[in-house]
Amino acid sequence: MEQNIKHHLTDDILMAYAAGTLPEAFNLLVAAHVSLCDACRAEVESYDAVGGEMLAQEPSNDIALAPGSFAATMALIAGGPVDEAPKARVRGSILPGPLQDYVGGDLDSIKWRGIGLGVKQAILPTSRDASARLLFIPAGAAMPDHGHQGNEMTMVLQGAFQDEDDYFARGDVEVADSDMHHTPVADIHEDCICLTVTDAPLRFQGLIPKIAQRFARI
Repeated sequence: MEQNIKHHLTDDILMAYAAGTLPEAFNLLVAAHVSLCDACRAEVESYDAVGGEMLAQEPSNDIALAPGSFAATMALIAGGPVDEAPKARVRGSILPGPLQDYVGGDLDSIKWRGIGLGVKQAILPTSRDASARLLFIPAGAAMPDHGHQGNEMTMVLQGAFQDEDDYFARGDVEVADSDMHHTPVADIHEDCICLTVTDAPLRFQGLIPKIAQRFARI
């Protein structure tokens, strides 16, 4: 468990996660953060309990099933594709457990792709309503100055970064919207690795970042 997290998720985000209304990419980041953060995990558990109590108080609408429905369902399951057993999670990894499940292992399982100036990314497979990617930013390097056309959440997995708002270290999450404009800079002492999720493309100012944006799909 991580006890030094200073930047947490908002109540609205945690409630949406508990209710199952977030896009898959955002669910992934929340799950990763909650696996490290005692405070946010406790909040999610409280929202789960409230939701469960509300469901328990709903009037029952039992619907009779056709004879043989259960046997037919089990037959369909038995005849479906066999899922591969998930890989065991790596203890002590910088990747939280939920993230290890997505990349299929530890850091050595990630297929990085360079996007310029030493920065690398790995886009994770999620539903189309939002995107998730791992970013590797060399120590001391700056991301291009940018704004947002939608919502962005960035969780630090290794190292740290600083922008105009604050300093973000392992486990911290920065939540940005269309009103935010910033230039994140990785801490000079260690390469920074982040999980970033967005529901709309970023808004870059410079010509070169705009051109690179097409190839990086940011």
